[in-house]
Amino acid sequence: MPLAVRYMVLPIAYSIGLSVCSPVAAEVIASKSYSYFSIRGKTADELDRELSRRGPTSSGSSARHPGATKIRFGGEATYIQDSGRCRVGNVKVTVHTQIILPRWSNRKGASKELSMIWDALSSDIKRHEERHAEIARDQARAMERAIRALPQQRSCEAMQELVSGESARGIDEHDRQQARFDRVEAVNFQKRMLRLLNNRINGRAGEK
Repeated sequence: MPLAVRYMVLPIAYSIGLSVCSPVAAEVIASKSYSYFSIRGKTADELDRELSRRGPTSSGSSARHPGATKIRFGGEATYIQDSGRCRVGNVKVTVHTQIILPRWSNRKGASKELSMIWDALSSDIKRHEERHAEIARDQARAMERAIRALPQQRSCEAMQELVSGESARGIDEHDRQQARFDRVEAVNFQKRMLRLLNNRINGRAGEK
C-alpha cells in the first residue's frame, strides 16, 4: 500500500514579556499526546481506502494521510536592563505534539497475512510520527540555546526584535527539517515496508 505520510504544523504563538529584574534562566517544556481515528476493512484494499477516506488532513491541504503530528510551539522571554545594556533573562520554549494514528476496529477474524501487513504498516506509521515529534523537541532545545546566546543590545526593544527574529528563524529551520525527513521517508517507503514484512515473516518462521 503506497501511502504518503505527512506532518502538520499549527500556527506559532510566541509571546514576549519584559522585566528588569529577572534572574537568568532557561527552560524547554515538551509535551506529547495521542489521538486515534478508526478504520474498518477485511482486505488490504479496504484498509487502504479507509486510510485515504478517514485519515487526518495536513495543514492547508484537503489530502488525507495515514497518520499525522500536530506541532505547536510557544514561549516567553524576559529581559534584564543593566548599565545601559539589555540582555535576555529568562527563556522558556514550549512545544506540544499531538500524534494522530489509525486504529483497526474490526481486526478480529482477519487473516494472519492481513494482520501481519497491518502490523508492519501501523508500526511504521507510528515510528514516522514519533520522529516528527522528536524533530520538534530537538528544535525547541536548539531555539532555546540560540535565544539564550544572543548578544546584548542597547535597548530592550532592540533585544526583543532580536529574539523575535531568532524564534522565526528557528521555526523556519524546523519546517525545513520536517520537510527533508518526509522526502527521505517517501523515497524509502517501499524498501522499508519490505524489510519490516520480511522481519515479521522470519520471526514467525522462527517460532514454529
